[in-house]
Amino acid sequence: MAKQNNLLIFILTIGVFGILNTEMGVIGILPHIAEHFDVSVSKAGLLVSVFALVVAGSGPTMPLLFSGINRRKVMLLVLGVFIVGNIISIFTSNFTVALMARAIPAFFHPVYCSLAFSVAAASVSKEEAPKAVSKVFIGVSAGIVIGVPISSFIASTTSLQMAMVFFTVVNAIAFIATLLFVPSMPVEEKLSYGAQVSVLKKSITWHSIIAVIFLNAAVFGVYSYFAEYLKTVTNMSSNTITFTLFIFGAANIIGNIVAGTLLTKNALKSVAAFPFALGAIYIILFLFGHLSAPMAIITLIWGILAGLGGNINQYWIMSSAPEAPDFANGLFLTSANLGTTIGAAIGGLFIAKLGTEYVVLVGFLSVILASVSIFMRKYKYSPKTNQLAS
Repeated sequence: MAKQNNLLIFILTIGVFGILNTEMGVIGILPHIAEHFDVSVSKAGLLVSVFALVVAGSGPTMPLLFSGINRRKVMLLVLGVFIVGNIISIFTSNFTVALMARAIPAFFHPVYCSLAFSVAAASVSKEEAPKAVSKVFIGVSAGIVIGVPISSFIASTTSLQMAMVFFTVVNAIAFIATLLFVPSMPVEEKLSYGAQVSVLKKSITWHSIIAVIFLNAAVFGVYSYFAEYLKTVTNMSSNTITFTLFIFGAANIIGNIVAGTLLTKNALKSVAAFPFALGAIYIILFLFGHLSAPMAIITLIWGILAGLGGNINQYWIMSSAPEAPDFANGLFLTSANLGTTIGAAIGGLFIAKLGTEYVVLVGFLSVILASVSIFMRKYKYSPKTNQLAS
């Protein structure tokens, strides 16, 4: 049974990697896309922004609609949609078609990811659930931080189409593995849509959503401009910047592994301590970000915290609505994407008005706001029994 569960979690991790790789890997090939379709880089960027906006919009609704359907069938459907979308992207020469081939799979992105978290958590005991979810999060982190340089490398050394083939192959591997090794998983207890949506009536859910929005804004409001920060503030060369970004990515994966242990041992203390640790790193970054050697250490610690943060965000919303896991995970995906969008937008404003070095303030201010929401939830709902009031 344990081996079967481990295989299931591994397949889910590959599937999540394939989907996040499809979403984020395009960032690494935007110049190639612009050239191929004869559009500006900013217009090519619609392949990223439209995808993210669709995910944010469909986060709560799509997992809800598919919550009563056999899990295996849903997994195969979503992976199949992504494979078809990627194949169209390989062969089309029309930018509008390419944009549609991205937007349609994006609707299904929250379905697979929320399902992956729910299935991973349900495959083990309640106490071990955070560890199982943290393993799936490794696929999320890998898709975000590894997909970009790999797709960029493939497009630079071969062609744009081959980078798209890479996206397709990863999704196809997940599809075949699901088809061969994942058993039928019918939903035994179907929750009505009304019962799931009713979690929005609870103030604890809204405290959690607000906290996650600001926590994600705290991380990605700064990380979105990290390469620019390293170039203009730390004065690093292009090769050194690439290496530093890899440090962040590797550290992010370490953070996912650490998160499983911390959230299993004492989730509430881990959540409460996280904003303080992240805030401390931003203070150090602001003071010493212009120095290359300290920057390498700061990046390592910050990357670990960022990986930890993704797991904390998912746990914080999931624990506020455990009776509706699919819908709760959809809310998590929407909140995280909103936080990324808001953080990146405000970060851009800070850079435009104050200068690149002050983008760190976006992270610090977001951490403060997240802390307020976290402690409001902790104050209102007693942590002594670990039971969350409705």
